[in-house]
Amino acid sequence: MTKVPTRRLGAILYDQFELLDLYGPLEMFGCLGEEIEIATVAERRGPVASTPGVETVAHHDFGDCPDLDLILLPGGIGTVPQLENAALLDFLRDRAPAAEVTMSVCSGSALLARAGLLDGRRATSNKLFFSLARSQSEKVKWQTEARWVEDGPFATSSGVSAGTDMALAVIARLYGRERAERIAVLTEYTWHTDADRDPFAAYLDKAGSL
Repeated sequence: MTKVPTRRLGAILYDQFELLDLYGPLEMFGCLGEEIEIATVAERRGPVASTPGVETVAHHDFGDCPDLDLILLPGGIGTVPQLENAALLDFLRDRAPAAEVTMSVCSGSALLARAGLLDGRRATSNKLFFSLARSQSEKVKWQTEARWVEDGPFATSSGVSAGTDMALAVIARLYGRERAERIAVLTEYTWHTDADRDPFAAYLDKAGSL
């Protein structure tokens, strides 16, 4: 029997990342078992605090990070200072072109846009804070109504929980629709399968009114 190649997914960490942005998709990819290896990566190795304070250990820094087939970039309130982090932006510019799929959740797309990686492509972001992403590049075809968007080797999702839907879509693309559906059942997750159906588009840039 031919062994299915193992892909390595790099989960990118930075201070005050959004917890579910990261762990929702990782739960789905983790269900692939031996067919996926998850590597945690940050500017410096060690514990990295999420927005609610829960820490995740980065086992690799940008310098010793192994080759990555998949990249997962969460958003969160920590996105704003990272927009000026040359080390992170350079890492993304260096690694994304070699990855099979680069994924962002929530405001993570603002970082990809800042790095110039989404120029000429369709992309989306958290609807409540959409202007944060849109202000990073006028060359991106920003989609104000989308649960997630796939454009070539990039997949960007709306806010927080939308990343889990995007992750299942990427799994369906790489491993087949049936596999993604089995994972949704295994995790007892109701998969929102329509990328264009965005119930939160009505809240575009309305974070201040909530």
